[in-house]
Amino acid sequence: MAQNDPGDDPKLATMRLRALAHPLRWKLLDVVTRDGSVTATRCAEILDESVASCWYHLGILRKYGYVEPIPGTSGREKPWRATAALQGDLSGPTGDADTEAAGFAAADAFLDHEVGRAKERIRRLGAEPPEWQATNMVAAASVYVTAEELAEIKAELVAILERYAERASDAERRPASSRAARIFVSTGIEPSA
Repeated sequence: MAQNDPGDDPKLATMRLRALAHPLRWKLLDVVTRDGSVTATRCAEILDESVASCWYHLGILRKYGYVEPIPGTSGREKPWRATAALQGDLSGPTGDADTEAAGFAAADAFLDHEVGRAKERIRRLGAEPPEWQATNMVAAASVYVTAEELAEIKAELVAILERYAERASDAERRPASSRAARIFVSTGIEPSA
């Protein structure tokens, strides 16, 4: 088992989730994922943070397997890249109260981050060409489904996202006119009255 692979270790799974409960770490993950590779200095410029703060938080993300320095680089300004370790669901029961609490904290920070991103996209929408403006959507629906049907909906949404996932890490697979688009998905049962 790799050092940052939680496997069946609930303590490590909990610590990995806690690492995602900080808002700057979500911003750093966005920058690293979007740019493919980036230095702490570049992150600081983009996010208007200090280099020391970005370096520290990238180190935490590295410790828990979310980013890694690009092998074969040397010097003070080492570029970082995302790993596949961020795949997965932040919500749901784990059978361990500490892990569930850490998952809630990570999901809470993630949701705050995503809402901020969505608001920024809406504010800037008018500056986009009409064909891109027409693709924007903010919507929600409450539907009456069984647990099996909701699980099927979730699986279908994940399958749609997975069809395009390889383009994020392989620029050669991206169509010439493509741009990065953010698709945020949340499914869940409404609380009982």
